[in-house]
Amino acid sequence: MKPKKIAFVYDRINKIGGAERVLLAMHAIWPDAPLFTAVYDKQHARWASVFHVKPSFLQRFPFAKRHHELYAWLTPMAFESFSFDTYDVVISITSAEAKYIITKPQTLHICYCLTPTRYLWSGKEEYEKNPNIGLPRVVTGRTLNTLTPLLRKWDIIGSSRPDRYIAISDIVKERIQTYYHQSVDRVIYPPVDLTMFQEGKKTVSSAAHSFFLLVSRLVPYKRIDLVVEACNKLKLPLVIVGEGVEKIHLQRLAGPTIQLVGTVTDRELINYFRDCRAFVFAGVEDFGIAAVEAQAMGKPVITYKKSGMAEIVVDGKTGLLFDSQSVDGLTRALKQFDHEWYDDNLCRENAKRFGQERFNREMKQTVEELYNRYI
Repeated sequence: MKPKKIAFVYDRINKIGGAERVLLAMHAIWPDAPLFTAVYDKQHARWASVFHVKPSFLQRFPFAKRHHELYAWLTPMAFESFSFDTYDVVISITSAEAKYIITKPQTLHICYCLTPTRYLWSGKEEYEKNPNIGLPRVVTGRTLNTLTPLLRKWDIIGSSRPDRYIAISDIVKERIQTYYHQSVDRVIYPPVDLTMFQEGKKTVSSAAHSFFLLVSRLVPYKRIDLVVEACNKLKLPLVIVGEGVEKIHLQRLAGPTIQLVGTVTDRELINYFRDCRAFVFAGVEDFGIAAVEAQAMGKPVITYKKSGMAEIVVDGKTGLLFDSQSVDGLTRALKQFDHEWYDDNLCRENAKRFGQERFNREMKQTVEELYNRYI
């Protein structure tokens, strides 16, 4: 039996990124499902116009759309205020509070977990060392350390509310089991739109294979500094695409072979992927859509073996995994990479494992199976 009424729940709708593309993929499967959220900023989230968006009472609070951190203490209550009595299945897509919703026994709550709340668990130390990088301003630095026991207690309570969990990667599955003590029914990798990247390989510029590439938000836990320092040490050309709070620090750190280009268009991004030697990343990612995009362009990926991005790479065939999250560890990997050859067709074939059609099929099948086991 298929569920007749499905709803989505997401933390907040005020930007575009990987998680938001997951929501659009969910919409393609269940186009009639409404989207519940804490706050909705139409101006900065035009992509969400395809949904029937239902924001919480926080929507009416001053500055809440762009500065939700002002009302962090009210956000759990905002999600608890929603009623899902008429729905068969509710799917929360979340790395924060959306899992806090309350459902009655007749409604199955499935959490598609992007990661357990990062600043409370896997990224706690990084957030304490680097305040004002996305946290509510009242819970940064020392204050975060003081509040962590209470905030973790709330998060554990919220984590017990989903009936079933789906994780976006094996590393996230391990975190759910470790931090929340919840079982995970399945790992379903997020969808990546491979079409434009596969088409982008048709023309090659004179700059081909002249530089390494990193595409990311410029925030501390991504460990872009390690890549910069390793390329400085080896005098290797590196192009960094992205914006974020680390930009000024990275500009100061970068030597003459390193270029930070900020935000680029889709066409420019394709050109960078097409012309690079390899994609490089040293952080611990939950998954890593940019790495899939690089593989779709036939490019190898060099990444840390304990990152979720490592689940994308076939070590020694479509890229290289390094053991130590350090400048020396990455330097050794970059030197090793210079002496190895990677088949671009193998990289492209590997990327197909993460396409949109695969996601749609796996998600639809899993939700229907979990629903039939629940009723």
